[in-house]
Amino acid sequence: MKKIVKLLTLTGAAAALVSCGNKASGEFKYLIDEFADLKVMRYDVPGWEELSLQQKEYVYHLAEAAKWGRDIYWDQNCKYNLELRKAVEKVLENYSGDRKGADFENFVIYAKRLFFSNGIHHHYAEDKFFPDCPKEYFASLLENVGVENRDFLLKLVYDPEFLPQRKASEGEDIVKASAVNFYEGVSRDEVEAYYASLGDPNDPCPPSYGLNSKVVKDAEGKVIEEVWNIEGAYGPAIAKIVEELEKAAKVAENDSQRKYIADLVAYYRSGDLRLWDRYNIEWLQDTVGTVDFVNGFVEDYNDPLARKGAWEALVNFKDNEASRRTELISENAQWFEDNSPVDPRFKKAQVKGVSAKVINAVALSGDCYPATPIGINLPNADWIRRDHGSKSVTIANITHAYNCAAQESPKSALNEFAFDQEEIDMAKKYLNITDDIHTDLHECLGHGSGQLLPGTSPNALKEYSSTLEEARADLFGLYYMADPKLVELGILPDMEAYKAQYANYIRNGIMMQFSRVELGRPNTESHMQNRKLIAEWCYEHGQDFHFCDDEGCRYTTAIEKVVRDGKTYFVVRDYAALRYLFGELLAEIQRIKSEGDYEAGKALVEKYAVNIDPELHKEVRERYEALEIKPFGGFVNPDIIPVVENGDTVDYRLDYSKGYLEQMLDYGRNYSAL
Repeated sequence: MKKIVKLLTLTGAAAALVSCGNKASGEFKYLIDEFADLKVMRYDVPGWEELSLQQKEYVYHLAEAAKWGRDIYWDQNCKYNLELRKAVEKVLENYSGDRKGADFENFVIYAKRLFFSNGIHHHYAEDKFFPDCPKEYFASLLENVGVENRDFLLKLVYDPEFLPQRKASEGEDIVKASAVNFYEGVSRDEVEAYYASLGDPNDPCPPSYGLNSKVVKDAEGKVIEEVWNIEGAYGPAIAKIVEELEKAAKVAENDSQRKYIADLVAYYRSGDLRLWDRYNIEWLQDTVGTVDFVNGFVEDYNDPLARKGAWEALVNFKDNEASRRTELISENAQWFEDNSPVDPRFKKAQVKGVSAKVINAVALSGDCYPATPIGINLPNADWIRRDHGSKSVTIANITHAYNCAAQESPKSALNEFAFDQEEIDMAKKYLNITDDIHTDLHECLGHGSGQLLPGTSPNALKEYSSTLEEARADLFGLYYMADPKLVELGILPDMEAYKAQYANYIRNGIMMQFSRVELGRPNTESHMQNRKLIAEWCYEHGQDFHFCDDEGCRYTTAIEKVVRDGKTYFVVRDYAALRYLFGELLAEIQRIKSEGDYEAGKALVEKYAVNIDPELHKEVRERYEALEIKPFGGFVNPDIIPVVENGDTVDYRLDYSKGYLEQMLDYGRNYSAL
């Protein structure tokens, strides 16, 4: 629940302020492939050469551990994904027929989409997507390379009624309607009854029940868990992960890293969630090391019941200069908590252990690959955050790559959707810095703010928890974006800067982001729901309302809908009033979380976050498509190559030359254990 995802539609304006010089070869380009609604980029890794040989070796083994977990995520998304992927890989590598026709080209595009989404469902919209080549042609490709079980695979690929959604958000039983491989042969009611029977409701430090398991029925029809560990279904992949983690531990920077790697390995061997908690607590204590990583079953976005952790990995190292901003924010965490507009009952009396830094990614995998967040705040367990704090990161080189890739695109969504030149100029001046600061506030403070009331279950909001948690963190960042404290601390340049972020957030949340959703479909992804909820709630509540501030009391309209030359715009007319609305909604969502008010949370999400106005949706899609900008983006990793002289490894170099399809096939050949 603790990620922030980059909005590609925002990068065009800020990119003009970003330096995107080529690497020494002069051939480095960020944008390397485009197809369907996707763009693929590469990111560079500044500071690599400043790492010691030991640190590079540490990163290398952590990156190898990351690659070995890729198959787990594919299988989690749908139990048939790996079988299909291996068939598609076989065609790409061995097909002996004509590769120049339109049908084969469309097959390759489908393969690229499959790799990007780690399965048959769109990585963001979560609906099944389909090839543009005929079913009979697809069948001939499979036959040509000797793929068995062809009839079933064709049903999997082409039947719109078979496993249509990765995660269902509506319907009679969202567990049965979801394609994710977290449940089998069980209903939502059975799953919820099973987890309600576990643990002590008064336990102040409960493990994250269900994070690392699949729920099934045994031979007698009893509901049980199949735990994901080295002896379980993902055992072969976990064994490879453990092997590389143990190699990494031998060259770790300090004893703290060796300790929490040992805890992580013990957890992978046993599946004991108490060991996962111990690992997270130990991991939080390491604020000295340069190199860091995430590896495990972490985020629950893909689970319709928000319990199961999707496998992910991220290997990185600290950007010391850029981290000064995030460190300043985290040092003042108590001030931000104390001055939050939420009810004092829901505030932390003492904010503990908030650490924040800016990092450069070196390897992405699983739920972070190819599409990756630009910021992460972990761990997710509320009691660990309460008692031990959290660790927040902003991924600088990923944001940099987005902005540089946007420079390589000739058209800008900002110019199309901003109301006037004043908005455009404001975005060009301030949006890059305010994007970074909003990410920092969201991750460093937003997710770590507030507390549950005694007796409130961390899972009380169920299927609405991810959307509401992301809204809470976004609102925290938006509210403080306009606070003079940020100027006082030297984080924001002046008190005009926040307006660029406000205008941009409303533009995107209420209309621009729906370029990503097919016409007629609801808005289902948690981050998109979060933004829609905030923007539409503020638009509705900001019409002709009585508002008082330092300038006096007035009736005002915070956001105005304007139609000009047949195009719709949402224009912020009163920035101070909008900040007040952000604070009001933050207070209510914090109350909902703190009290576990499921019905109130459900009402907010269902009213403001799901249904898209069909006429506005059609307009947005048409305007966006005319720009020929791909709304979704992801990355290839650089290869880390050992440099060997006389039998000894004397260095590790980064190779940026591998293309998108080339890397996907390479990973399939060399890092597939399932």
